[in-house]
Amino acid sequence: MQFTRCDRTAAWGELQAHFDASGRALDLRQAFAADPARFETLSQSAPHVFADLSKNLADARTEALLQDLARECGLEAHRDAMFAGEHINTTEDRAVLHTLLRRPASAPPPPGPLAQPFADVQATLDAMLAFAERIRADHTITDVVNIGIGGSDLGPQMVVLALAEFAAPGKRFHFVSNVDGHELAGVLRGLAPEHTLFLIASKTFTTAETMANAQSAKRWFEQSGSVDVARHFAALTTNVAAAKAFGIDTTFGFWDWVGGRYSLWSAIGLPIALAIGAEGFRRLLAGAHAMDEHFRTAPLARNLPVRLGLLDVWYRNFHRFTTRSIAPYHSALKRLPAYLQQLEMESNGKRVDLDGQPLAAGTSPVLWGEPGTNGQHAYFQMLHQGTDVTPLEFIAVRDAAHDLPGHHPKLLANALAQAQALMVGKTDAGGHKDFPGNRPSTFFVFEALTPESLGAFLALYEHRVFTSGALWGINSFDQWGVELGKVLARDIEPRLASGDVAGLDASTAGLLALLRPPK
Repeated sequence: MQFTRCDRTAAWGELQAHFDASGRALDLRQAFAADPARFETLSQSAPHVFADLSKNLADARTEALLQDLARECGLEAHRDAMFAGEHINTTEDRAVLHTLLRRPASAPPPPGPLAQPFADVQATLDAMLAFAERIRADHTITDVVNIGIGGSDLGPQMVVLALAEFAAPGKRFHFVSNVDGHELAGVLRGLAPEHTLFLIASKTFTTAETMANAQSAKRWFEQSGSVDVARHFAALTTNVAAAKAFGIDTTFGFWDWVGGRYSLWSAIGLPIALAIGAEGFRRLLAGAHAMDEHFRTAPLARNLPVRLGLLDVWYRNFHRFTTRSIAPYHSALKRLPAYLQQLEMESNGKRVDLDGQPLAAGTSPVLWGEPGTNGQHAYFQMLHQGTDVTPLEFIAVRDAAHDLPGHHPKLLANALAQAQALMVGKTDAGGHKDFPGNRPSTFFVFEALTPESLGAFLALYEHRVFTSGALWGINSFDQWGVELGKVLARDIEPRLASGDVAGLDASTAGLLALLRPPK
C-alpha cells in the first residue's frame, strides 16, 4: 500500500504558503461578514450528528488544500485497507476490525477472509446479549461491578452513564479500575455478595491492576461465606483457561484485532448490554455502523470524520495549537472527555512514523474538559482571556430527557452564548474586561441523546483520529508507550517490602525509602 507522510507532500508546502498568506490572520468576524453563507458551507449533517464548523479558523480554500493533502497522502486507500481487513497495525501485525463489530447481522457477509470473523462476531454478540437478558431478568442480582482498566473501563463506564435514561430499574452499576484499594473498598462497602455480579474484563486475564482487584473481590466474596463464584463472576477475556482456574465458567471473548480503546462494541460492552438491554445495545451498534458507512463512502469534501481530522492537522501543525477542550452540555456525558482522551492520546500520541523514523510535525494534542456549565465556572476564564488559544468543542442535545421546567433552555443558551463570546469577543480599553475573540470552536448537535446518536458520535471520533493519524504517517492502533512503566513497576514493587535500592537512581531510591511503611 502506497502511503506518503503529510510533511513530505507538495500539498504540505501549499498549505504552509496559504497559512502564511491568509490562514494565520483569518478573522472569524470578518469571515462571517464577507460570506453570508459561511454557516451553510462549513456545517454538515452526518448520521445522527450535526456539526457546525463555521467558527473554525479555516475557509473553503483551507478545506480544499487539506483535501488535496489527504489524497496525496493516500488517506482513502488507507481507509479502504482498514475496512478490508489488511494488517494496517504494522507493529503488531494485526488487522483493525472494530468496525466489523458494528456490522449488522442483516448485512451481507463480508467477502473473503472477513467472512469467518464476521460469523464469530455475530455468535459472540448473540451469546453475550442472551446472557445480559437473563441477568436483567434476575431480580436477585441488584449490583453489577465491572473490574477493568483503560478501554475495559472507560468506554463501558462512559456509555452506561450517558444512557442511564434507557437503563432498566433495579440494577446499580459500579466501575473499578484503579489498583488503589480505596476505590474497590468503597464499592464493596455498599454491596451484598448474594446480590452482586462481578465482571472481570481483561483480554489476557493478566492485566496487573485488574487481576489485583479481581482477586480482592473474590476474597471478599468468599470471606462473606459465599461459595458460588461461578454464578457471581463472569469474565470478558480470551484466556478461558485462566478464567476457569479463577473459578469462572461464563466467559465472552474478543479478538486481537480489537484494540482496548475500540472495545466497547465487543464483549467488553457487556455492562452496557446489562444496563440498556439487547435492543439498546444493537441500537448503539447501529448508530456506529451508520457513521462507519458515512466514513467509508462519503466524498472527502462531505465526509465529516475526514473534515474534522483534517482540521486537527491544520490546527496542530500550522496554528501550532497543542490542546483541545471538550465541553459536553449534558451531564450524562460527564465521562466523555476522559474517554476521548484515551481514544486520541493513546492512538496518536506517537513520535515516530510507520517506519520508525522520527516525525518532524507534532501529533496528538492534549484533550481535556468537563461538562458545561461546570467548566464555565472552572477554566473558561483561560479560554476567553488566556495567552494560549485552545479550540473548544461544544456538544449540545436539543431534546431534554427530563421535564424540569426552565433548565434546558438555560443550558442551551449557555452553550450558544459561550461559542458566540469566544468568537466575537468584547473590547475594553482598560484591558481587564477585554475579550480578544476570534477563538475557534466546533459545535455538535444531537436531536436527543440516544443509543444511536451516541454510537454515531463515538464512531465519528474514532474515524477522525484515524484520519489525522493516517496523515501523520503513524500507527494509531498500538500503544507501546504504556509498557515501560509496567515493567519497572514489577521491579519496584518487591523493593517496597525489602528496602533494596541497589541499581536505582537517587530520586527513585529516596522516594522509595519515604514511601515504605514504618517498621
